[in-house]
Amino acid sequence: MMSISKDLAAASSTPLVLSILSHGDSYGYAIIQQVHELSDGQMEWADGMLYPILHRLEKKKLIESYWGTAETGRKRKYYRLLQAGLKELHEQRKNWASLHGMLRKLEGV
Repeated sequence: MMSISKDLAAASSTPLVLSILSHGDSYGYAIIQQVHELSDGQMEWADGMLYPILHRLEKKKLIESYWGTAETGRKRKYYRLLQAGLKELHEQRKNWASLHGMLRKLEGV
């Protein structure tokens, strides 16, 4: 199985995180697991990659964090998508669709 390049993984990180959070609040480890599952194991994110992305999105006021309690009773930091993040997600999706369209036009050229 081929894995996705680090450059592509980095470029797609913002729309992936925003898309995941558009389905509901989540926490770091769950986001990492969801990316792994969605990519059929082709993308392996580590804490060191995800948390800077989450902090950057929070600084841009696209997401916000809050402390919650897991089923185990342990405190856990959750992230939720804000309205500005939803708007950014729509923009990101348009950009990726445009890029995909350009690549499709170049197939067979």
